[in-house]
Amino acid sequence: MIICSIIGVWGNITANRMASKVAKDSSEKIRHDLFEKISYLSSKQVDRVTIPSLESRLTTDTYNVHRMIGMIQRMGVRAPILLLGGIIITFIMEPYLTLVLVATLPFITAIVYRKATKGIPLYTKVQTATDDMIRVVRENVAGIRVIKALSKVDYEKNRYDRINRKLVDKEKQAGIAMAVTNPLMNLFLNLGLTGVILAGAYRVNMGLSETGKIIAFMTYFTLISNAMMSISRIFVEISKGIASADRIGEILNIPADLIVLDEKEFKREEGSIIFDHVSFSYNGVKNNLENINFRIDKGQTLGILGATGCGKTTILQLLLRFYDVKEGSIRINGKDIRSMNNKELRKLFGIVMQNDFLYADSIKENIRFGRDLSDEQINQAIKVAQAEEFISNLEKGTDHILTSRGTNISGGQKQRILLSRAFAANPEILILDDSSSALDYKTDANLRKAIKECFKDTTTIIVAQRISSIMHADRILVLEEGKIIGDGTHDELIKNCELYKMIESTQMGGAFVD
Repeated sequence: MIICSIIGVWGNITANRMASKVAKDSSEKIRHDLFEKISYLSSKQVDRVTIPSLESRLTTDTYNVHRMIGMIQRMGVRAPILLLGGIIITFIMEPYLTLVLVATLPFITAIVYRKATKGIPLYTKVQTATDDMIRVVRENVAGIRVIKALSKVDYEKNRYDRINRKLVDKEKQAGIAMAVTNPLMNLFLNLGLTGVILAGAYRVNMGLSETGKIIAFMTYFTLISNAMMSISRIFVEISKGIASADRIGEILNIPADLIVLDEKEFKREEGSIIFDHVSFSYNGVKNNLENINFRIDKGQTLGILGATGCGKTTILQLLLRFYDVKEGSIRINGKDIRSMNNKELRKLFGIVMQNDFLYADSIKENIRFGRDLSDEQINQAIKVAQAEEFISNLEKGTDHILTSRGTNISGGQKQRILLSRAFAANPEILILDDSSSALDYKTDANLRKAIKECFKDTTTIIVAQRISSIMHADRILVLEEGKIIGDGTHDELIKNCELYKMIESTQMGGAFVD
């Protein structure tokens, strides 16, 4: 028995380590595959699922699956063996009493099955409520300065409390529903035990059995009872795990969007960008862009101006193929972008988006951004972006460590680092989406001059709110409610476009357009 005990301890330790390793490796692969899938989702798909929900699936749901895999291996193997083995031994020992015990198993099985099937949708609701909580947390973290500035901390605390209570209610509802399992199982097991004692007493009294057998039977009954309780706990974890696995599966099974289409025959037009009668809608009902037509050739600069929500950034998102056009086509060098591999397409661009980001690393690594760029290229990009002066004044220069989202530098400094990132790889097409809004007029003017000198052969698209940033462009588009209402040079638009003329007049003296 001592030898068997030692072997049992060694076997338990080995089995638990193997189970932990399998659970760890499995969840690691699941997280990797899920993150990879999320990275390749189209903007339309991300909009539908929402970022908070993706974060929840990548964290909480993968953790629930990890626990399920680990428990199935540790208890899901041991408990059925003990249950089945106990029943077989008791059947050999006392078949009559075993039948009394087995009579309770259908009731226990029905309870476990019913609660497991009911638990999956309940835990799915818990995870959906977790998505909402993560959304509120993300909003508060992103807007914490504004919240404090407007003295809305108490308001946000109450808003978070409402979401948190909703999550607690869902967890409580699931917990109460699943908590019924153990007491009901205990009830039927105890009824079975009572039946075994009564039947055993009658059999001993009639001389059909022995007291020792009944006592041994009771020992095995305890073993069977513990195995059944373990199985009930397994089904609670399985309910959580399946609910989370279904949510993970929803993402992994999303069909590929933005498929590369067969190349259509167009006239080869080197260095040109053409929007050919392009219309687009985010919701599939009302067009956000309608009949957009323009052409820009290599080395030219296109300026896009208009009120907030008029479709300026949407044009850029279509050009980068974050979304596909509803009607018409977009061509680069005479090739429809829908027939280009996304990696091939986006390699053409250097981009500064309206809500771009910096991560927690050095300035140099934020500019390099995982690309094979030399220090010389990085320093040249910093110079063009007018960031050389403020970076040289930092104690560690380009090795200065930024916080996440660049909160330890000013808005203007952040924009210049982002511009440096866009310039560093000497792109064929440069996109600047409201990228100089935090710069003073002098720095903005120096930036435009540097771009003109250093990127003569680069096609540049500038989206801006102030005319001074685009007035020297070769062509300017004025948008209103998704339509082009003005198209031409600065001088032409002053004469022919009332909206442009009004904006130009409003901004005299450096004012900004609302």
